[in-house]
Amino acid sequence: MEGLALREIVMDTETTGLDCRNGDRLVEIACVEVANYIPTGRVWHQYINPERDMPAEAFAVHGLSTQFLSTKPLFSTLAQEFLAFVNGAKLVFHNASFDIGFINMELERLGHTAWAWENVIDTLALARRKHPGAPSSLDALCKRYGIDNSSRSLHGALLDAQLLAEVYLQLAGGHQPVFDLSLAAASAARTQASGAILVRPEPLPANLIEAEVIAHNAFIDGLGEGAIWRLYQ
Repeated sequence: MEGLALREIVMDTETTGLDCRNGDRLVEIACVEVANYIPTGRVWHQYINPERDMPAEAFAVHGLSTQFLSTKPLFSTLAQEFLAFVNGAKLVFHNASFDIGFINMELERLGHTAWAWENVIDTLALARRKHPGAPSSLDALCKRYGIDNSSRSLHGALLDAQLLAEVYLQLAGGHQPVFDLSLAAASAARTQASGAILVRPEPLPANLIEAEVIAHNAFIDGLGEGAIWRLYQ
């Protein structure tokens, strides 16, 4: 994967209940794309008609009513679009077994292959390893990292996925990428979260004007033939 963008999709779902094996269904999916640990701004978000009623307990959590969802598309009509958006990425969840269980249930109902566990990252597990014994809910992690979650009065997949993306970047080492002049250091950088390699796919364009380039070259010439800067020209 060296030389390519590391692409991950931070996700959250809302459902009709807690048990995907006992008739509960997805009602909302939100996906936030992250490339090389930087949000790209690409988002995929959909409400879903679960083809059943909404229990009062679930409604109290996310506020999505049977009436509201009755006009939304079925998962069967969204599946290809969803799979196209997440294709080639690892999926990042908080308490992954819950969300991926529902997603795989919906995929398998349509005859699709279940999403493989080796392509899933669980931020709950990451948080418990990084901060053993500390609270590891999404709200607790937002508080720990100074992430504003004041608008989170009800659970909503899009807001929660956006908050989780910020939390994940902190768990993976913070927003600041690792910079080093050595290629070996670049190849080894940022493997903590998933074993993938962070390497910028293309060099950033220079912002130097012509006069600055001439002045820099003159400075290098003054250092002699053994100047280390010549290795990076």
